[in-house]
Amino acid sequence: MGSAIGSHPNEAPYTVFAMQQAAFFDLDKTVIAKSSTLAFGKPFYKAGFLGRRTLAKLGLAQIFYMLFGADEDQLERVRDQMLQLIAGWHRAEIEQLVEETLHEVADPLVYAEALTLIDEHKREGRRVFLVSASPEQIVRPIGRHIGVTEIIATRIKTDTAGFFLPELEFYAMGTGKSDAIRDLARNQDLDLEGSYAYSDSTTDLPMMEAVGHPVAVNPERELRRIAEDRQWPMLEFQRPVSLQTPLRENVPLLSGATIGAAVIGGAIALFVLRRRAHA
Repeated sequence: MGSAIGSHPNEAPYTVFAMQQAAFFDLDKTVIAKSSTLAFGKPFYKAGFLGRRTLAKLGLAQIFYMLFGADEDQLERVRDQMLQLIAGWHRAEIEQLVEETLHEVADPLVYAEALTLIDEHKREGRRVFLVSASPEQIVRPIGRHIGVTEIIATRIKTDTAGFFLPELEFYAMGTGKSDAIRDLARNQDLDLEGSYAYSDSTTDLPMMEAVGHPVAVNPERELRRIAEDRQWPMLEFQRPVSLQTPLRENVPLLSGATIGAAVIGGAIALFVLRRRAHA
């Protein structure tokens, strides 16, 4: 990020390096408009991994998720069902299928506002991470697709031949996300107080509380209440786009009123990135 040169009397000059900051983005309903895992139901069905009945259940689950969100208990039930479903699938086949169908699945789902914000963080010199409870075989290709190469995602165990087992090596959910972020900060000297976290859900409160700048994006009702109480900024992302067509104009990040001290009358949409602390 930068450095400052200083010295004490009769001592050689020394260099003080500023710790690097980061921006942590939840994936589902924050960067993309749907559940990343459920979005691949149709390609998995076409490839023969899913039956028609399972595909229909995934479709209903996606509709429910879009309308009502999901709490931690619901997400854990989905996790357990998915683990049983994918047991025996080969990791390389899934990775290839996701790569081959990524444009078809992800392009209409990526929020233009999220892309603008990610780009702004990069310009400010911050490292950008996607943080998702979805499997890394889905999160990593989506990240590459939008220019984010660093991820924190769920890891599923495989046997020695590369076939999935119905067991987790790491679950990026709730405190799993915040623990991974704090471990990353300790190991790589990240400044969490100067870092940002974005999410739509109260299940990500541990992640948001781990940084100095939590931001609610398309917040569900409970997260909106918490954000209002704590005077956290809130953003509304409303424009899913195809990455096949470059954006021709700047995309506004704020829609409607933003909360409390986060508002500066007439501030531009990227004001969140330039505030050093809660005003």
